[in-house]
Amino acid sequence: MSGKPKLYYFNGRGKMESIRWLLATAGVEFEEEFLETREQYEALLHDGALLFQQVPMVEIDGMKLVQTKAILQYIAAKHNLYGKDLTERALIDMYVEGTTDLMEIIIWYPFIEPELKEGHLNKIQEKAKNRYFPVYEKILRDHGEKYLVGNRLSWADVHLLEAILMVEEKCADILTHFPLLKVFKTRISEIPTIKAFLQPGSQRKPVPDKIYVETVRTVLQLYRTAPST
Repeated sequence: MSGKPKLYYFNGRGKMESIRWLLATAGVEFEEEFLETREQYEALLHDGALLFQQVPMVEIDGMKLVQTKAILQYIAAKHNLYGKDLTERALIDMYVEGTTDLMEIIIWYPFIEPELKEGHLNKIQEKAKNRYFPVYEKILRDHGEKYLVGNRLSWADVHLLEAILMVEEKCADILTHFPLLKVFKTRISEIPTIKAFLQPGSQRKPVPDKIYVETVRTVLQLYRTAPST
């Protein structure tokens, strides 16, 4: 091992993308091993590396961590992105869970049958406009600070920016009625490590394509249902 965290996942976004975002924000270099065959996945299962027979899996600090939330909490705590006390951590967890709920709807979109995609896209836009983005707009308005928690950058800010960009890929004008989120998006995007991650050539993954979808289905042997990725 080089000492860098090593990420085991597909060559695409899924649930690993938020882990990539958080490591990049913290300025942590990482390596990736992409799952491309069923045999690779079964080898990880045979080795006992996948505690619950699921990816993502991250090798970090001598551990093999699974479960996305546990991985993200560890990285956030290690790199001072998880608040200064239990109250701030509770707020960060709450806000992150909200954005995660929205992002999971988007993560499933590429796996939806063609005849259902329009309805699923409408669901993404409706949830963003009416349930999730109004909450974050109100949070920023009510406390008048630049960040969601404690007036300093946290995991919650990184996660929200990722969610905003994901929705904008489906609906470019989604922030029309959310002026504070517009300003937030610009401000967080200019943080040097995040700005670098948003540039071409970084380890940020593109919008999922057919190759990614078919790889996931083949490796996990999931052909008709949306995978838990």
